[in-house]
Amino acid sequence: MTAPRVLVVDDQTLIRTGFRLILTARGIDVAGEAADGAEAVSLARELEPDVVLMDIRMPNMDGLEATRRILGRSPGCRVLMLTTFDLDHYVYTALSIGASGFLLKDVTPEHLAAAVRLVDTGDALLAPSITRRLVERFAPSAPVEPPPSLAPLTPREREVLTLLGRGLSNAELAALLTLSEATVKSHVARIFAKLALRDRAQAVVLAYETGLVRPGTD
Repeated sequence: MTAPRVLVVDDQTLIRTGFRLILTARGIDVAGEAADGAEAVSLARELEPDVVLMDIRMPNMDGLEATRRILGRSPGCRVLMLTTFDLDHYVYTALSIGASGFLLKDVTPEHLAAAVRLVDTGDALLAPSITRRLVERFAPSAPVEPPPSLAPLTPREREVLTLLGRGLSNAELAALLTLSEATVKSHVARIFAKLALRDRAQAVVLAYETGLVRPGTD
């Protein structure tokens, strides 16, 4: 499998250099570095990386706005947010705009490399259960009725999305719905395609924001 090409974005030179050394030593190609969000947007357009390691607090343009712009232009790109702060409203905002995960800057070298490879495959770094706790805390009030944006889904797909929002794995979905895991994977793939979702974490966010799942439901 081809190694992912990575853009490292941080306003601290030592952190960028450290991440570059860690990743290249583990066979991951660092295509470029950026010192702020504006430079990140420009380099992402030029280099077309597979994964962007994105700091949040930076001068000129913060990482959240840079992520929004990069993913708006290159939806196939994956963004991992970096911060010195633990899980808080930044995580929810990042997931809402399409980031695939969240790392603290004191991450171990092995975890950093594994995280880059994981999101490059199209998966999310945060477990749905963690995402659910974040969404329950920070999501705005959902509409009483699901919005028209969910209209492309079949009744079964809407049911699957609801269960995804509650944090169920494919195996748990299969057991609950009396389906094979292969069938569940097909439903999930169609939901992602119809709603332009990148991963399960984003599906959890959407399920809450559209009212399919509400805080406190099991």
